[in-house]
Amino acid sequence: MTPPKPCTGTTSVSVALLEQGLTVAHQAFTKQAFMLADSVSDAPCFSDYQQLDRLFPNAKFVYLDRPLDKWLPSMQMLLGRMMVHLDKDNGRFHPVMKRSFNHCFDIWQVEDVADEAHLTACYQRHQQQVFNYFAGRDDFIALDISVDGSLTRLLQFIGLPHSIDLPLPQSLSQANFPQLSFPQLNFPQLNMGRNVASWDEYKHPNKISANASGPDKRKFFDYRLD
Repeated sequence: MTPPKPCTGTTSVSVALLEQGLTVAHQAFTKQAFMLADSVSDAPCFSDYQQLDRLFPNAKFVYLDRPLDKWLPSMQMLLGRMMVHLDKDNGRFHPVMKRSFNHCFDIWQVEDVADEAHLTACYQRHQQQVFNYFAGRDDFIALDISVDGSLTRLLQFIGLPHSIDLPLPQSLSQANFPQLSFPQLNFPQLNMGRNVASWDEYKHPNKISANASGPDKRKFFDYRLD
């Protein structure tokens, strides 16, 4: 699961994990979506990571990091397109998604949610809360997907290493140089610019619907956010 802020590469991570054979829900608004997915990348993970950590004690968590100066304009653009659908009473987005955004960005409490100072404070607050919560744990990493080899690092973290099928010289030990066993894989660059629908347009049999129905129909978990 990833507890990132939006606009940090969740679509690129989701597509990359699909290509590794995992079942992926970019967003998950039902219990069944979480039960079916190996990975959930976006809402409600960025707001509900503490509750989900308790529900899924064996899960691994990845914080997708992005420099503030790059994140701000992307987030302002995203909110400009989404706010009408995040309206508390009339917006068409799922209630779980609405309250996730409100929890992290106070979208129903501030006059200008896209204000740079407001979003900067939200960014810093969320980052500090995540790092404090997962401090000292080995089931958590922070990852900037623009860094070379970041996909390799993620695959190693979740236990899906892709070794290079080439023999190493006898003078080199894989135990001493484990990085030599892995190609430096990078993430696909998706959802760029003003295109915020790349996940919907990407077709793959391992995609899990955010609204998947199961034994409890389309119910969500009954926890409350702190």
